Amino acid sequence: MTTNKETKTDIFDTSNSGPDFFIRRCVVEDLDEVIDINEQELPEDYPYFFYKSILDNFPECFLVAQNERGRIIAYIMWRVEKAPSINSLKYINKGHLVSIAVSERARRKGIGKSLLLHSMKAIKKYKIHEYVLEVRVSNYTAIRLYEKFNYKIESIKKNYYRDGENAYFMTLNAKHF
Repeated sequence: MTTNKETKTDIFDTSNSGPDFFIRRCVVEDLDEVIDINEQELPEDYPYFFYKSILDNFPECFLVAQNERGRIIAYIMWRVEKAPSINSLKYINKGHLVSIAVSERARRKGIGKSLLLHSMKAIKKYKIHEYVLEVRVSNYTAIRLYEKFNYKIESIKKNYYRDGENAYFMTLNAKHF
């Protein structure tokens, strides 16, 4: 594992941002705010080193939304996995959406959609063939967002989450995005 010593904060095309936020790459100094958002908005918690390892290994695919006051209000992070294809036993690169969260006060402004759009473009750099994710079966808002991007439910993972809730396993062929 390498550490990216550069503090690069590429700001993405703001046409898909909003008047109250912009999307940029995450930097190590953002991790405390990212962790705060995760702990406030999601039942799943990860240790600091988990975020840091994703940032170190896939920095282009770890994005944050920042408001006009400079606060991080949302994030998305992906990793690349080599795994069998859904349709064959051939091993391929998959872009795996690890986590996405938007602060409650910042929802319904297109932030999640913008993060998903920019990050899916960014992860293509890794020559992925499929996008994959797990989502709580009760998270209707997230499921609708993924379906707008043409993700399909492939299966249900029973008791996937620590609290026993099932997850939908959703996929999208990278050629279709």
